[in-house]
Amino acid sequence: MFQILKNIRVLDLTSVILGPFGAQILGDLGADVIKIEGPEGDNMRPIAPVTKPGLSALFANNNRNKLSVQLDLKTVAGQRALQKLIPTADVLIHNMRQDALDKLGFGYNAVRQLNTKLIYCAAVGFGRDGPYAGQPAYDDVIQAASGFAGLFELRDGTPQYAPSIIADKVTGLHLVYAVLAALLHRERSGTVPGYVEVPMFETMVAFNLNEHLSSATWGDDDSQGYQRAVARDRRPYRTKDGWLGVLPYTPAHWTKVLLETGNSEIVHSAWFTDPTERSRNFDKLYAIVADALPNRTTADWLTVFARLDIPCAPVRSPTDLLTDPHLAAVNFFKPNFTTETPVKRTLRQPVSFANLAIIPDLPPPELGADTDAVLRAAGCTDAEIAAIKIVEP
Repeated sequence: MFQILKNIRVLDLTSVILGPFGAQILGDLGADVIKIEGPEGDNMRPIAPVTKPGLSALFANNNRNKLSVQLDLKTVAGQRALQKLIPTADVLIHNMRQDALDKLGFGYNAVRQLNTKLIYCAAVGFGRDGPYAGQPAYDDVIQAASGFAGLFELRDGTPQYAPSIIADKVTGLHLVYAVLAALLHRERSGTVPGYVEVPMFETMVAFNLNEHLSSATWGDDDSQGYQRAVARDRRPYRTKDGWLGVLPYTPAHWTKVLLETGNSEIVHSAWFTDPTERSRNFDKLYAIVADALPNRTTADWLTVFARLDIPCAPVRSPTDLLTDPHLAAVNFFKPNFTTETPVKRTLRQPVSFANLAIIPDLPPPELGADTDAVLRAAGCTDAEIAAIKIVEP
């Protein structure tokens, strides 16, 4: 981890992927992240594959650089313990339904009475000012609601989910910048920006429509998206012995590809030389690439495209990445934990800072492992700590 956020404490009342992913980034940047877990712990802990009880791969990949405090917030003792932690914190993030947290006594106004400098950040499914507010939201629901699954229908005729928890992770990144911006605002102005809300639905609509708002930008409600992105032949291309991703992007790129594939007559055609018309005919251009690539091997095409300076890469599987030479050279999967852990590969923070030292990471914590130490440091007595102990059934 880095130490950019050293001495910033974050109370992480989140579970699943969105909040834990965002809070882990804050921890990677040096924040003191206290993960508050209920009696059963984060519900990602038991999701297969699990190396030992409570330590799944999903949990490990989203919860390093955190301490775990186990509290039952439905009990008076658990509530009092959290009330003692709140004055020690700079940030509180949660992804619970806001009305449920309000009923437990940890809504924005109640928390502000305990700590006027606290940044209160809620990751929710839908923004509180719209008619969908309060509806349950998970990644699949948001992929459907936000138009993301519908992008596949524009191209293939059938809506699909991406094989990735993409809405959670994109929203988690927005949560990180929202918290960092709020911290910067507090540092510069001496005041906090109030209730900070990061809604999944609105976040993913902004993410999806960035290029696909298209002519609706000018008021045309029949927009069909960014044509290059939804072209049917914009896909990995089959070669004689495998698959290749290639993107001729500039007019110079396309000219080189057209000449290489024996389509020189297109280079001087009216629709190709006019930028606007060319952008309307990406289907034709991608179809040319799709038709040409099966004639040579992947290695042959990599050589050709390197000579032509065309961006390309072989299609790698997730397993291929484990032995990728570039990732090996940057130690991407190499753990750097303070103590021994079953985690043999991790996904290191991809961002780097040239003049900052990297210190070892905290391993993903066992459930409640830091409860006593954290609460004692917050001023809880031994009797109070004993009162919040969760008895295993």
